[in-house]
Amino acid sequence: MTTIDDQTTTATTDTLNRRAALGFLGKIGLGTAAFGLAGTGALAAPKKDIDGDVLNFALNLEYLEAAFYLAAVGRVNELRAIGGGAEIRLPKNLDMTRGMQFKDSNVQALANDIAEDELQHVKFLHGALGKGAVMRPVIDLSGAFDAAGQAASGGAIKGFNPYANDLFFLHGAFIFEDVGVTAYNGAATLITNPAYLQAAAGILAVEAYHGGAIRTMLYQQRQVTAAAGLYVGQVVGAISALRAKVGGGKDMGLSDARGRAVIAPADMNGVAYGRTTREVLNIVYLAPNASKGGFYPNGLNGSIK
Repeated sequence: MTTIDDQTTTATTDTLNRRAALGFLGKIGLGTAAFGLAGTGALAAPKKDIDGDVLNFALNLEYLEAAFYLAAVGRVNELRAIGGGAEIRLPKNLDMTRGMQFKDSNVQALANDIAEDELQHVKFLHGALGKGAVMRPVIDLSGAFDAAGQAASGGAIKGFNPYANDLFFLHGAFIFEDVGVTAYNGAATLITNPAYLQAAAGILAVEAYHGGAIRTMLYQQRQVTAAAGLYVGQVVGAISALRAKVGGGKDMGLSDARGRAVIAPADMNGVAYGRTTREVLNIVYLAPNASKGGFYPNGLNGSIK
């Protein structure tokens, strides 16, 4: 069992940056308690247990989110450089070095910020797991979105490409962000090490910020025609209904039954939904009880897949 030792360190705010965050967290306690901080300051892999399995499950999801956002801003090759891994399938017309062409500077700013966060999530988990980190599985950001669009709309929306325009990008982001929040919330019941739980809670909070921002932007455009004669609110509602169907019924569109805005989907107590790993897999595989498919054509890597 990993224990907390008495190692301490000091650091000044102006010496910190995103890339140094792992080392700093390790030195102030997260590393020594949960990630096995070595004397050199490197993060060692956790012991083989359920915590490691859960973190690898989270890493698989972070690979997907990071690929989606980094591709949008022309930085997907940065993800390809981390720890090896399989192919990332992108729409043929997307420039990997330039990304998509945003028209709204606010949407572009959001995309850049989330892309950086998701990249750091991958680096954080990959570093924490060390040699125990699973490689990136095959990720499909082309055909899977087309399949998801058709499934959500009953075939009305075909050839959906989240990189075609700003609005479609927000719809693509909506598919992922609520899933990330519910996945981390559900995984909390599986984590045994308090320090692992604290790290997961921190990532969950960031994912929730992302989800709220995306929902806010979509809500502002809910009465704008999105595709196939459907309004933004209808498309989002269809995505939500599809996720609910295979993901345990835990979902909400942009408004409730009374027509009030839903920026933070939650249960009757105002608590964020939590999904089991099986419910999360049903969503990302785009089919209930499947072992692969959708955004992961060959399935996830690791014990939970």
